[in-house]
Amino acid sequence: MAPWSLNEVSEHNSAQSCWVVIHNNVYDVTEFLPEHPGGAAIILRYAGGDATEVYDQIHVPDALDKCLPGEKHLGPVQPDAARRLTEERIARKKTKDEVRVEEAHKRKPPLSHILSLAAMEKVASDVLSHKAWSYYSSSSDDTISAFLLVAISPVEIYIPAAYSENARAFSRFFFNARVMRPVGDCDPSTTILGYSSSIPVFVSGAALARLGHPKGEINITRAAAKEGIIQMVSSNASLSKEDIMAAADPTQTLFFQLYKNRDDDKALKRVQEVVGLGYKAIFLTVDAIVAGNREEDIRCPWVLEELESGKPAVWDENAPVEDVNLGGTAGNLVNRDDRNMKWEKTVPWLRSVTTLPIVIKGVQCVADAVAAAEAGVDGILLSNHGGRQLDYSMPPIEVLYRLQRQRPDVFLKLEVYIDGGIYRGTDVVKALCLGAKAVGLGRAFLYAQSAYGEAGAAKVVQLMRREIVTAMQLVGASNVTDLKPEMVERVDWECLPKSKL
Repeated sequence: MAPWSLNEVSEHNSAQSCWVVIHNNVYDVTEFLPEHPGGAAIILRYAGGDATEVYDQIHVPDALDKCLPGEKHLGPVQPDAARRLTEERIARKKTKDEVRVEEAHKRKPPLSHILSLAAMEKVASDVLSHKAWSYYSSSSDDTISAFLLVAISPVEIYIPAAYSENARAFSRFFFNARVMRPVGDCDPSTTILGYSSSIPVFVSGAALARLGHPKGEINITRAAAKEGIIQMVSSNASLSKEDIMAAADPTQTLFFQLYKNRDDDKALKRVQEVVGLGYKAIFLTVDAIVAGNREEDIRCPWVLEELESGKPAVWDENAPVEDVNLGGTAGNLVNRDDRNMKWEKTVPWLRSVTTLPIVIKGVQCVADAVAAAEAGVDGILLSNHGGRQLDYSMPPIEVLYRLQRQRPDVFLKLEVYIDGGIYRGTDVVKALCLGAKAVGLGRAFLYAQSAYGEAGAAKVVQLMRREIVTAMQLVGASNVTDLKPEMVERVDWECLPKSKL
């Protein structure tokens, strides 16, 4: 097949014939337009031209190989065209947000000066692109469960996520610390589904790490190996599950977060691929069958347009009504997910196609924790998806507390984990006292690898290890089995004064 000229490609710039150039190769995506999870509009914006940059931000490198049949791979552009496109990418004028990010990276503090997850998050809020920050930090509706997000532009005031109800819920639990117990040798290690972990913390599945750093999930994988913890890899990672596994240490344990496709055959294929690659467990996500209403993520393109132009968007009664993508980035990721999962159908189906341990990710009440135990799964992750799905969903630590009080027998039938709102080692120790086997951190690793790469992701584990050990020693526990429910008490008064209106 002869190489294509840019003039030839530019003729195919409509929904009737849509070609795009990605990494100097030409693809016919006409028939794929209705199937694109992000909608046809974003592809048509680059029809007949180079879509490399926008493609790389969101898609795994082999996405085109999996989505397009071979005959739609039309071949390379001509050598002179390839040189021209490459030169244009290099010479492209940086946007104001890109300039802001570059300057912020020059000003960020040394990694040794980062003493907490909140401090790491503050650095990330400065150095992340507005698109990445809007996606990572945004949560649903009024952001009650997850995040009080006030900033609507890249330069406004950052409000830490510690104000979220997921995080604030931990402030209602206090320790009944025991003293005069030997804790000189304190061991925070544990097992998760039988696999060793140096601390009772794992990487909870989170999508699109390359929005924050070119190496994306690989930064987290290598840091997890170095620090001896387990990583759960998202179905919507920005690198393929094959590339992530290839970057892992041969002795490393990786779990897979499965978003089940509504087509059982496609879901089966993904499970078989996961098993074949060597992932050790499947975390079936059940709380994201539709995208939450994440308005900061939806608003992001308008903010960037206004930032670049310096002019606010205004109403024009003569202009056509804009077709707004209300799904945002997340909506594009879950469009194909199964919205009809059932305890009686989905768990038996998954059991029939794999022998891997099955964990249900996204349990939000005691009744469903009991249902999961009755379904015979190996674990549950109490989670409200970081507050990104159903606003006013119960904070996971509160669900854990209710489960311990109402149905302690569930802890004997499966392993229980939580994620959401965890900022301190004391939060981890509280969860373990109440029966959790381990806790997951999602945003923390995205923020850290965005700001400092692999070293940043490793720093998260180091900070948590120090804080967990200190809390265990001060509460009177030399290992995780010493942590008991009676060591934690829930209080009904506020530990922080309410603001006066």
